[in-house]
Amino acid sequence: MEAGFGTMSPEAWLIDESEDDQKLPFRQNPKEFISPNKLAEIGILFWHLDAKKYDIEEELKKFQESKGLNYMDFLELSRGKGEDCEEKLKDFFQEHVHAEEEIRYCLEGGGYFDIRDKSDHWIRVWIKEGDMIVLPAGLHHRFSLDTSNHVKLIRSFVKEPVWTSTNCSHEPLRRWSSLKAKNGFMSC
Repeated sequence: MEAGFGTMSPEAWLIDESEDDQKLPFRQNPKEFISPNKLAEIGILFWHLDAKKYDIEEELKKFQESKGLNYMDFLELSRGKGEDCEEKLKDFFQEHVHAEEEIRYCLEGGGYFDIRDKSDHWIRVWIKEGDMIVLPAGLHHRFSLDTSNHVKLIRSFVKEPVWTSTNCSHEPLRRWSSLKAKNGFMSC
């Protein structure tokens, strides 16, 4: 699995800087889709697995073993399910980076990972049921629900999760210039 993409490619496109509802697609006009190869250049890995059989999915188990992932938890977000959920959604939509890879497997619903490319453009990657995505450490990103207003994810970690993020300002930055090593941590 480490070498590339699984049986399906994610839907990904450049987005406009719209201030509309964040769960909308934000496609540019004309639409500019992003190829799986471009995502791979950024360091994004993607697979589509059977979400109904996640507990017995052999490909998932092999991937977890190869990465030394020994802890996972479930995160369920549904818009309108209380202040705690709304606060999490607000935090996740703030542009941020992590010192570790972000590994997510979508079991239900859907959402968008917005990521910065090397030219400082936003790319929106749509994940849906069965999609597994790995964002490299140090990649500037944010997350939002899609119009389903619901997502249930498995979050995978090398050890007990310490979901630590560094929030970034909205000013344009040369985000990739501070890359210390391939897929290393980038400062904001």
